[in-house]
Amino acid sequence: MDKRVPEVRFKGFTDDWEQQKSNKIFKPLSKKGFEKLPVLSVTQDDGVIKRSDLNMDIKYTTASLHNYKLIEPHNFVISLRSFQGGFELSDITGVVSPAYTIFSFKENNNQDELFWKYKFKTHNFIQSLKTITFGIRDGKSISFSEFKSLPLVFPNNKKEQKEIGKSFIILEKMIMLEREKLNLYESLKKYMLQNLFPTIEERKSNLIFTSSNTTWKQYYLFDVINKIIDFRGLTPKKLGLDWSKDGILALSALNVKNNYIDKDINIHYGNELLYSKWMKDTHLHKGQVLMTTEAPMGNVAQVPDKNKYILSQRVIAFDTNEQKITDDFLAITLHTTRVFNDLLSLSSGGTAKGVSQRSLSQLKINIPSNIDYQNDISDYYKLLNKKISETQSHLHSYKMLKKYFLQKLFL
Repeated sequence: MDKRVPEVRFKGFTDDWEQQKSNKIFKPLSKKGFEKLPVLSVTQDDGVIKRSDLNMDIKYTTASLHNYKLIEPHNFVISLRSFQGGFELSDITGVVSPAYTIFSFKENNNQDELFWKYKFKTHNFIQSLKTITFGIRDGKSISFSEFKSLPLVFPNNKKEQKEIGKSFIILEKMIMLEREKLNLYESLKKYMLQNLFPTIEERKSNLIFTSSNTTWKQYYLFDVINKIIDFRGLTPKKLGLDWSKDGILALSALNVKNNYIDKDINIHYGNELLYSKWMKDTHLHKGQVLMTTEAPMGNVAQVPDKNKYILSQRVIAFDTNEQKITDDFLAITLHTTRVFNDLLSLSSGGTAKGVSQRSLSQLKINIPSNIDYQNDISDYYKLLNKKISETQSHLHSYKMLKKYFLQKLFL
């Protein structure tokens, strides 16, 4: 007979886990008559919170509050989306609708609440609810009489329960910290883009980089670029060729995203012959600014490396006048809300907006006259983007680790 143990286990614990029905571990609660306490709501994203903190206007009559159920810290509650695993642990006191099912441990000394909080979020547990939720619809909670017969597998050793629960608390703190860092960096970037660039009527920025300020000059976009590279309407078939299984990546509006190239979506490749016929004497260089012209309009990225690329559908590249503007600074300028809104006003089309070379010729931008100053701004912007990317990566890693633990630390 196979041992009843999880795939991943903390050092020092070797005993089999045991199985008991829910009513051997938990007892139902239904205390009423606490109408002066705050009304609570049970959510799957934020757990048990005050209803006043919800961004929803949920109606209820004060006359009915005497019939609401008391919920206290350390109580569990089954939400009205119980068929999706909406079991939550409360850390506040208040009252909830009588439609909710509330329960707690029969013997607190034998169980760790954090272990059970996360046990109730595992895929295996949620799947097991199907045996008792047949016919239950959204908006109806599982009753304790239905829940009590559900078999639960758990470690009888409370120390092991505590280790498991503690690991998730640490992970959630790390996730929260990374989210806060990400919000900070994104807010700083937004503030920079809003306050660094003068309006068309102004000539000075609200933000100053380095000790030497510089004047800003207004140009039409076409005054600071040599040309726009645009192969609009060109396809492999028009050249008597076809896409290849591999080779040189084609950049289209579907994989040019804001600040990066998505190399995993709708990918097309061309061979050397297609590249030479398509691009002719034009070669994109690292850092060159790309922009989508429609579907979607206004995504801005830069060529990420020294590899060859085919400039494909609904994407243009800018050949900048390096005496007036750098590639990096042009990319930042095109990312600003003001420029995007100006592009919208100059664009054509209904739902699917598009921008033409004619409309781009009418676009006005303000840029610092000093190239070194442009570089200072670009370096700071790159640093912010790097921090945002690193933080997003860390956040993703912690979320994946939490998902892995939910799969492997429980039965």
